[in-house]
Amino acid sequence: MYKKIKQGFIAVLPIVIGYFPIAIGFGLLSKNTGISFKGTSLHSIMVFAGASQFMSLDLIKAGVGTGGIILATFLLNLRHIMMSASLSVNFKNIERKYLPLIAFGITDETFSVASFNKDKINLPFILTVNILAYTSWVSGTIVGFLVGETLPKALQSSLDIGLYAMFAALLFPEFNKHLRTFIIALLAAIIYMGLYYSELFSPGWDIIIGIVLSAVLGTFVFKNKDTKEEKL
Repeated sequence: MYKKIKQGFIAVLPIVIGYFPIAIGFGLLSKNTGISFKGTSLHSIMVFAGASQFMSLDLIKAGVGTGGIILATFLLNLRHIMMSASLSVNFKNIERKYLPLIAFGITDETFSVASFNKDKINLPFILTVNILAYTSWVSGTIVGFLVGETLPKALQSSLDIGLYAMFAALLFPEFNKHLRTFIIALLAAIIYMGLYYSELFSPGWDIIIGIVLSAVLGTFVFKNKDTKEEKL
């Protein structure tokens, strides 16, 4: 067991180092949005979904209602269902009672670590990865709320975009392997920007509609391409 825990620690260390400063940025931004210390802490403790948490702050500032925020977060995180399903085949030897705990800890980054270490996956390994990543995010959020304003302004600004930089670092290598990944990412960006600048919809709904449209169009395009490839 010690060996598996050590392997998990080594595998998750880059995420722990990356999460902490980004979570500081979230804690600071949440405080500046007017959310209390309790609300900010619970946001990370109960939600634990970095990009969605940053998005929710933007929606709160825009005056979007609770229902709209929940729906946008749900749609943005639908990919986690596929991630969990993809990894589940490697959890056959893990007791079912631990699966909800494992599923809660799945993020884009921990999914990547687990995917690259499928031969090492077992309960001690995956729990080590999830718990350390979660601890880093929650503790960083608390530190950001409490002392974030003491940091230099330039550093505060850089922390706000840290999560997107980490996400891009994970996404860009996939562009070289799968052109489809690049197409769907570009498609989603174009749709959202068009909706945002057109101001056809109220704040929050542009994100929701953008997510749905890009997912539907992406599925339609890729399905047609798969059909053509099968015929060939």
